[in-house]
Amino acid sequence: MRTDDRMLVSIVVPCYNEEAVLAELHGRLISMLEGVETVSFEIIYTDDGSRDRTPEILRGLQAADNRVRVVSLSRNFGHQVAVTAGLEHTSGDAVVIIDADLQDPPEVIPEMIARWQDGYQVVYGLRAKREGETTFKLWTAKAFYRLINRVSEVEIPIDVGDFRLIDRRVVDVLLAMPERDRFLRGMISWVGFKQVAVIYDRAARHAGETKYSLIKMLRFAVDSVISFSFAPLRLAIWVGFAAIAAAVVGIVYALVIRFYTTTWVRGWASIFTAVLFLGGIQLITLGIVGEYVGRIYAEVKLRPLYVVGERLGFDEPKQTPDASTEVE
Repeated sequence: MRTDDRMLVSIVVPCYNEEAVLAELHGRLISMLEGVETVSFEIIYTDDGSRDRTPEILRGLQAADNRVRVVSLSRNFGHQVAVTAGLEHTSGDAVVIIDADLQDPPEVIPEMIARWQDGYQVVYGLRAKREGETTFKLWTAKAFYRLINRVSEVEIPIDVGDFRLIDRRVVDVLLAMPERDRFLRGMISWVGFKQVAVIYDRAARHAGETKYSLIKMLRFAVDSVISFSFAPLRLAIWVGFAAIAAAVVGIVYALVIRFYTTTWVRGWASIFTAVLFLGGIQLITLGIVGEYVGRIYAEVKLRPLYVVGERLGFDEPKQTPDASTEVE
């Protein structure tokens, strides 16, 4: 929704059980955005099936400010899908993605807008420091980025999350990409265009608790690797060759022992060990192949990416038949 001739910037904020931070976040966003005189703005909150007072707070924010839009999903579909839902409801010439926890400070956004106005289509936040995070979280994050860059054909900037500004052209390309298992920071790197970093210090979480458990982080890492790399399949092939080589060595060793020594002992231990070894390799290989086949199955069903329960602040119903369904 445009109110003047200035360029419009849309702010997408995915929310899941964020009642403790929404008031502070909204106040800082409004204060910061009103200070950027070169653009107008809209804020789109995507409620990803919250179970606390988040939906109620968002309705109040929208009722008090017509620059606020709310997209409430029918259940929790996950962070990457919630961001995608927000992107599909934007009207801006550029879109900023920012989480609700205030670890990524809104005060960095004016610098992102300035770099966009300099001609960059993607301006991503590069974390110089990460306060309030455990040593384990920092180590696993570094290991993840280095792993994905080693196995993927697309180079993803290290120590970069979803906090970024993307031009409308990039948004349109992302929304044209139909995959269900979405890894947005990889997808944005894949599309190319002119990209630049804005360095900032990431703060500790303002309130509440993280929504990314260890299991969710592992699932996210698996999604990112499988979405952008065939390395697991290739690894399965090489493990198979290694198993064959080990078997050949074992056969040669057995023949030497059988014909050139007198210490040959018939027993079940070697057979039992070989069967377990080869069986484990086969199961791992089948599991890797199964992951890819399962994702193919999920894609061909062509289910909507998400289901909208409620929209607030839009002039007319948003038509997104390829990605979403709205519940009346």
